[in-house]
Amino acid sequence: MKYYLEERKNPNLLCIIIPCYNEESALPFLKERLTQVLKLLSMKTEIIFVNDGSTDETIFQLVDWSKVDSRIHVVSLSRNFGHQIAVTAGMDYAKGDAVVVMDADLQDPPEVILEMLAKYREGYDVVYGQRLARSGESFFKKTTAWVFYRVMKILVHKDLPLDSGDFRLISRRCLDALNGLRENHRFLRGMNAWIGFPQTPVYYNRDPRVAGETKYPLQKMLKLAMNAAVSFSPLPLRFSLGLGIVVAIIGFGVGVYALFRAFQHFILKMPIVYNPGWATIVTLICLIGGSILISIGILGEYIARIFEESKGRPLYVVEFVKGGTSLKRK
Repeated sequence: MKYYLEERKNPNLLCIIIPCYNEESALPFLKERLTQVLKLLSMKTEIIFVNDGSTDETIFQLVDWSKVDSRIHVVSLSRNFGHQIAVTAGMDYAKGDAVVVMDADLQDPPEVILEMLAKYREGYDVVYGQRLARSGESFFKKTTAWVFYRVMKILVHKDLPLDSGDFRLISRRCLDALNGLRENHRFLRGMNAWIGFPQTPVYYNRDPRVAGETKYPLQKMLKLAMNAAVSFSPLPLRFSLGLGIVVAIIGFGVGVYALFRAFQHFILKMPIVYNPGWATIVTLICLIGGSILISIGILGEYIARIFEESKGRPLYVVEFVKGGTSLKRK
């Protein structure tokens, strides 16, 4: 897609949003690296840490950091609401002309922010980090991630960038559009693609986690994939329709075959073995029953999401905010 771009200056205020869940071992390394990067930035900055119900010492480290650095703000949620909701909470509180979303594990190098700002000055509203390599990850992790992004591109949005996570820079007008989308089951990468605006990648090599364990094992990645597919696409429903058609065709074919064998045995008196078969009946029952259960399960996922949205509950609950009296939800 071709974009009309107008050059602009650096943002007057850059906000960096970092969700944290049990990152006590990574925070000292993050503090050192991030402090060095902030020295290279020529604009005013604020960093919003969102504590997503951590059960270790994360919140104490964050509050202590906010006491010695006025740029650090801490939004602590009342429990663990999940990564996508934690990022959403940070975006609700962000006041910057541009916002960067990154994780605390330093797999996405904060130095890339400088490249993102260069693209921002060119006029792009979304600058996302696209990974060229994933260091320190197993073959299984790399393979499942490769499959995940390509399946999501099919199910979620044709413009969804491949091999790109939530590490990105977002302009103010894009952020305001995102904050207007308040669905409970969130897939921010898909939402960024859906709202449009000029978007471009910056390429980088993803580093190993500096400390701690991954917060996105296979189980959570599958859950995120299911949530994204059902929230953004009717394809699962169409899959159940297609499955029903295939099972009906198979059943029709088996029925025709059974009638043909009966015709051979009873009408033509052909010397063939004909056993009015339990195997055929059992096969048809399994096919039809299985397809019905799959279809009901897929339909149930959509109904469950309608039920969740109809409650009208807030996306998250804030326990407290530290590190600046001016930090308020927009």
